[in-house]
Amino acid sequence: MNHQIIFDAELLRRYDKSGPRYTSYPTAVQFHAGFTESDYRAWAQRTNETSTPRPLSLYFHLPFCDTVCFYCACNKVVTKDRKRAAPYLGRLHREIALQAELFDRARTVEQLHWGGGTPTFISHEEMRELMDVTREHFRLRDDDKGEYGIEVDPREIRPETLALLRQLGFNRLSMGVQDFEPAVQKAVNRIQSEAETFAVLTQARSLGFRSINMDLIYGLPHQTVAGFGRTLEKIINAGPDRLSVFNYAHLPEMFKPQRRIRAEDLPSPQEKLNILQHTIERLTQAGYVYIGMDHFARPNDELAEAQRNGTLYRNFQGYSTHAECDLVGMGITAIGMVGDCYSQNQKTLEDYYAALDAGRLPVMRGITLEADDKLRRAVITQLICHFTLDLNSLEHTHGIRFADYFAAELPELRVMQQDGLIEMDAESIRVQPAGKLLIRNICMVFDRYLREKQEQRYSKVI
Repeated sequence: MNHQIIFDAELLRRYDKSGPRYTSYPTAVQFHAGFTESDYRAWAQRTNETSTPRPLSLYFHLPFCDTVCFYCACNKVVTKDRKRAAPYLGRLHREIALQAELFDRARTVEQLHWGGGTPTFISHEEMRELMDVTREHFRLRDDDKGEYGIEVDPREIRPETLALLRQLGFNRLSMGVQDFEPAVQKAVNRIQSEAETFAVLTQARSLGFRSINMDLIYGLPHQTVAGFGRTLEKIINAGPDRLSVFNYAHLPEMFKPQRRIRAEDLPSPQEKLNILQHTIERLTQAGYVYIGMDHFARPNDELAEAQRNGTLYRNFQGYSTHAECDLVGMGITAIGMVGDCYSQNQKTLEDYYAALDAGRLPVMRGITLEADDKLRRAVITQLICHFTLDLNSLEHTHGIRFADYFAAELPELRVMQQDGLIEMDAESIRVQPAGKLLIRNICMVFDRYLREKQEQRYSKVI
């Protein structure tokens, strides 16, 4: 596979428009309250009745944070009171039991993830109990071959934390860094030393964590090419297995903590582009492979191998090597993907607690996928994971003729071909080096819901 990326500033500016990250298709915007707990239960039951039921993926949302990072757009509960975790975890244990009743016990949990918030906010005893309850109700692997990951905040790592997590079965770790520059850290309220960050990396390696990811964000206040470059060199020297380099989207009207960030302190659009270009060039020089959508990995990492083998997949935690799982989401706002449906849990602690106290699953909304959704999801997944789409295979699997079914999309694709983003013929669509950084835009062409929304706006104008 060609891993080359071409950074074309003029193209990036021309195609600069916000769009979904496609951790799912349809995206969460399409979920609706007409999808209920009984719909979810029916889908879960159907997945047990297939000839070969799929393995399971479990996601647990642990929303608590000790301090707020001003850039954060996650669903979180900021508190210094560690006791607030206990009532939440009590309800989460109930949800685990209710969810487990729906799935055949023979189905192995191939993938497990604790996200947040800050999962390491909870005590060691609470971590142990949560994993014990999970193991009691689901069939977890005990051979260390599953993909069991956790997000950690290096500032929340106590002396025995990593050893305990490894003992509990976690073998992948993701930690937030964002930027080491003092002025940037102060402006976003995340003071985190290099020493404590790299101590976590070193200890995790010594404990045998198989893959370690670090998160960086560009576009934060006071960032410059030189400053972010200093952070990048330190990260490259430490050599994590994976890197996620996210673009900061300043949306203070949507995310309250971002109101503490002064717009005049943000880098200009040109400076942001320069930071991105420098980052890509340095990571590529250092031997990292561009996986797509902000993610880089070492060539021998599982993600890079999966991309080479055509087995890379995208889900709500980013890129994964487990495409064939039913995903069970637990905790507030958690999203599940079971059978041909997506579901999302209640967003507030009050509503989440009320549902579980009444013995109900806390499903708030969701969507059942139609044949068109599944076809477009297949197209988007292939493009976003592998930068190529085999049209013959797609036509055979879904019983369509590509040129007929996607006639409305072809003019836009031809423009992208003229601009050098893609190459397209009767056999395949191949994303070109100049198109890789614009893969989201290419996928947006196939998003029926976006198209319908644009058509509605257009009809209102005329």
